[in-house]
Parts: sequence; C-alpha cells; structure tokens
Amino acid sequence: SDPRTDQWPLVHSPLPVTLLFASYLFVVALGPFYMRQRKPLKLRGLLIAYNLAMMTLSSYMFYEFLVTSILGDYSYLCQPVDYSRSELGMRMARVCWWFFFSKVIELLDTVFFILRKKQEQVTFLHVYHHGTMLFNWWSGVKYVPGGQAFFIGMLNSFVHIFMYGYYALASLGPQMHRYLWWKRYLTIMQLCQFVAIAAHSSYNLFTECPFPDGFNTAVFLYILSLIALFLHFYYRTYTRGKQ
Repeated sequence: SDPRTDQWPLVHSPLPVTLLFASYLFVVALGPFYMRQRKPLKLRGLLIAYNLAMMTLSSYMFYEFLVTSILGDYSYLCQPVDYSRSELGMRMARVCWWFFFSKVIELLDTVFFILRKKQEQVTFLHVYHHGTMLFNWWSGVKYVPGGQAFFIGMLNSFVHIFMYGYYALASLGPQMHRYLWWKRYLTIMQLCQFVAIAAHSSYNLFTECPFPDGFNTAVFLYILSLIALFLHFYYRTYTRGKQ
C-alpha cells in the first residue's frame, strides 16, 4: 500500500468500506419494506442542497485533476504513480482520496430514491455501479493514488458536474421537466466516458508502461460491464420506449 495514503480516513483497512457496502445493501433490501406503508418523503430542500453540493464537489475534483495533471505534465498514454511526497504528488493523491470519498457520499443517491418511494430508479445498474465504485476507488487510493488513474477521476468528475446539475434541476419540481430534455444526451456522455476510459486503460496492456497491468486490466473489464449495462439502459429507455 502507499504509505502516504494508508492512514487517511477509510483507507487503511477494507473493513470500513465493507461495512458501508453491507449497510448499503441492507438499506436497498429492507428500505422499500420500511416505506411500504408510509407516504413518500418530499425532501425538496435537502435534495437541492445535496445535488448542488455534489455538483460543487465534482467541479472542485475536476479542476484539481486537470490542473495537477497539467502542472505535472502528465501523459495520457502512460503515467506512472508519483509515490514521492512532492507537492504535486501529494496534491494528486489528495484529490484521488476526495474522489473515493465522493463515492461514499453518492450512496445517499439510493437512500433518497427509497425515501421518496422512487423504487423504479433503484435498478441493478444503479446498485452495481454505486457499490463497485466504492471498492474500486478504495483500492485505487490505497495502492495507486495517481498515475493512470487521474484520467478516470477527471473524466468522471466532469460528467458528474452535468449529472448532479440535472438532478438539481429535477429536484425543483415538475415545472422544470420541460428543461430536462437533455437527459438522453447525459446518458450518451456517460457512454462516451466509458469508451474513453476503456481505450485509455487497454492501451497500456499492449505497451510498456510502469503502471500495474493488473489495475489497467481490472479497469478495462469493469468498464466493459458498465458499457454493456448502460447500452441496455439506453435501449430500454430511449429506443424500445419510443417504439
């Protein structure tokens, strides 16, 4: 493990994230039963504040990934992890930790859906994506906080600026629905992100690069699963729905 990040919150042991994930699954499984005889909660003010806060955090992380990679002259083809305690190395490690922690916060997305009785939103794709990202980025921060991983965090943070902007508008009420026509393009943006990450990760599997092949292989296979699930979601929502 990276001694720089090993003692940071939630990083040293896999136990905290495992307990978080178990609690998450517990809420996903039993939350609907708890809400079955109860009225859905509005949560309008909380949702607006939450989505704007996540939009702000995503903007901050995107800025940090981008600026740090530019200042460090990071390569988009091959970038090893800077394990030094240099200013840039620590700055990249810190934003990687914040990106991991944002995945912890994003588990609240599911909790809010359940409390509002929007159970149709809690799909396999939703739970799979939220749960696996938690472990993926825990291992990233513990072992490779930086290097090739910066591209994934930077791209995902950029997409999440728009995603939480969409959620913030949606949380304002039905009168905003006419301004949310771009949901389909948000899904396309997410798919383009996954394709870019797959290309970025797979490139180093065929070239010499001092970044662990095991991580690039894991990222590549994981991204393929997301591409398949998001393509299915796109077909079901935008193509079959119209037919």
